[in-house]
Amino acid sequence: MTANPTETTGVSGPEISVLLPAYNEEDCIETVVRETAGVLRGMGRLFELLVVDDGSTDGTPVRLQALRPEFPELRILRLARNSGQSAALGAAFRAARCNVFVTLDADGQNDPADIPALVGRLDSCDVCCGYRASRQDTWSKRFGSRLANAVRNRALGEKIRDTGCTLKAFRAEWARPLPMQFRGMHRFLPALMAMAGARIEEIPVNHRPRAAGNSKYTNWGRLKETLWDLWAVRWMQKRHRSVQAKEI
Repeated sequence: MTANPTETTGVSGPEISVLLPAYNEEDCIETVVRETAGVLRGMGRLFELLVVDDGSTDGTPVRLQALRPEFPELRILRLARNSGQSAALGAAFRAARCNVFVTLDADGQNDPADIPALVGRLDSCDVCCGYRASRQDTWSKRFGSRLANAVRNRALGEKIRDTGCTLKAFRAEWARPLPMQFRGMHRFLPALMAMAGARIEEIPVNHRPRAAGNSKYTNWGRLKETLWDLWAVRWMQKRHRSVQAKEI
């Protein structure tokens, strides 16, 4: 497989773009890239692996550059300064070249082996969300996540089990118009896409303990931001109007 499939296959671009926002993950990123590329190569489909370095201050960019000769499918974007996961994903949505996006954390806790199942469900939906059936985190993080999901679903009138799970697959057209320039929007991807009419499904996915590095979030820090973001998305829901028009 090559990084530019148009040269050898005549298609317009890779079939699957895997999008990884990364911030200070020098101890994890090489393993994640190798494992993810192995899964995608095993699927027998053209792909690109697009890592967005969110202004890391450690050796993450150096580790990524060292992997490029071995993985021609790897593309690297670097944000000028740390701007948050939403901005990193927004940059990935604009730069990705294919019609199917898969989002994945760079800390190794998401299992790339779940990617084929997520992508396979897009035959019957537009967005397939993974939910961590057996989450390998501390009790406090699991409790905080359950509470946040319950509050979010009550406010937005939804039933998404695990909006904090980054592992998702969706069709590109539902992602590119999203307002990712606002911090916190990555936590509401299913809600924003459903607002535009996307069909949402969920499947259980594996979750693994963090093998290296440190979490970038605390329950209190996440809660403070999420509450403001939640009311913003609720406001958008109430003001949103679906418009259909045809030329006569």
